Parts: sequence; C-alpha cells; structure tokens
Amino acid sequence: MDITVQELRAKLEAGEKFVFIDVREPWENEEFNLGARLMPINSFVNSFWELDEHKEDEVVVHCRSGARSGMAQAILTAQGFKNVRNLTGGILAWEQAFGRTKP
Repeated sequence: MDITVQELRAKLEAGEKFVFIDVREPWENEEFNLGARLMPINSFVNSFWELDEHKEDEVVVHCRSGARSGMAQAILTAQGFKNVRNLTGGILAWEQAFGRTKP
C-alpha cells in the first residue's frame, strides 16, 4: 500500500507514530530530508533486520522518486512486515507539492 505526500504531511503534522525510513544516499539526505531514519538502499538488504521489532507497526519508506523505496517495501513485505507504505513520487513529489518545507 502506498501513501501520498498529502497523507504523509498530515501524519507528520499530527505527530502520529510510525517508522519513517529514507533509503536515499547520505548526500541526498543532507541536501533535503523530512526527518526519516537514513538507511540507504545499497546497504538496506544487510540492515533491515534492525527494524524487526516493527513488523506489526506502520512503516513508511521514501526515496527520491519512489523506485528505491519500492524495492525496500518489497524486501520488508517479503520479510513479514505487515504494513509497509511507499511514498508515491518520493521527495520529488513532496517538493512539487510543498517545496522544501518540512511539516
């Protein structure tokens, strides 16, 4: 299941509890980020186990456009995570909708 930038912004502004993961590269995260935990996709396959305690929790993954986070979503779902949502359009969609503003 995916999540739109509007839905994500509402969740962040409401202070909802969920696991928020950025699978972009460190330089992309430094350039602009939404406060998600950085877990670059190239090392994600070796580090996703760090999230095992969250298998029942809502997990939102994002990247620049939605492609890399789609891979992360597939990995987590295959590992038994129940509620993994990919940010549709990624940071590009966020910037198009809201610019470089953080909630």
